[in-house]
Amino acid sequence: MIVKLYRKLPVGFRLIIYNCFLGTILNYIRNPQALKYCFKEPLIKRKLIEFLPLFKNKNGLEVGGGSHIFSKEGNLPIYSVANRVDGCNYSYQTVWEGNLSQGTYKYKGVNLGTQFIGEATEIEMIVGKMYDFIISSNCLEHVANPLKAVKSWLNVLNAGGYILLILPNKISNFDHRRPDTSFSHLLEDYANDVNENDMTHFDEIIELHDLDKDVVGNNKDVFIGRSMKNDENRCFHHHIFTVKLLEEIFSYFNLEIIYSQEGWDNIYILGRKLK
Repeated sequence: MIVKLYRKLPVGFRLIIYNCFLGTILNYIRNPQALKYCFKEPLIKRKLIEFLPLFKNKNGLEVGGGSHIFSKEGNLPIYSVANRVDGCNYSYQTVWEGNLSQGTYKYKGVNLGTQFIGEATEIEMIVGKMYDFIISSNCLEHVANPLKAVKSWLNVLNAGGYILLILPNKISNFDHRRPDTSFSHLLEDYANDVNENDMTHFDEIIELHDLDKDVVGNNKDVFIGRSMKNDENRCFHHHIFTVKLLEEIFSYFNLEIIYSQEGWDNIYILGRKLK
């Protein structure tokens, strides 16, 4: 009965419920591996809070849309302490945020800064300013060329500034059957200047995506149709990230790694731009 009611709710509302608590509860029940993370998650939360002063009274950019984790109710309430947080999203309409307009960047009705619209791989051409920090949660996996994106983000980050990336951990979501992505693969995409129309991983995603863990629904025909329009909706998880892969990315760009950790739902990495 509860499941039927849940599936009748608007997709946006379902995503909020799922991201806030339902997804975590279901994943703990479905996967015995989750038990060890019950004890690990509070330690991660405590560690994240230690980094909050790095963002206090600073100006930052969030790539990929607003995130609960950075809100006042989240584990790292950057919005509450930063002087300003601008945002950049790929389109005026997204599956996650609905309709957007260039102007004021908001999260749950709270004004944070300026809203920019444009590709994650072209940030320096969009924002036209420099920042003290860059944050991004559950975004980079949707980008076809992650190295190009990170390079673009670093181009608007001041020397000594911080970059914090949070990505989904595949063990807790619909990607759990897919192989981890290698750094050499990302380098190849970077060298080939892969763009957002790339469908290299389409067959793998269709074959290995666990529809039972997809909050949007488990109809395979609908999923295939959605995936074929990825250049519009950007729902693809092009690559499967691990802590090791994120560390390789940061090392490639000569970033000082301050913290990296694997949680149940997410993996985390915080770095500092040296020059």
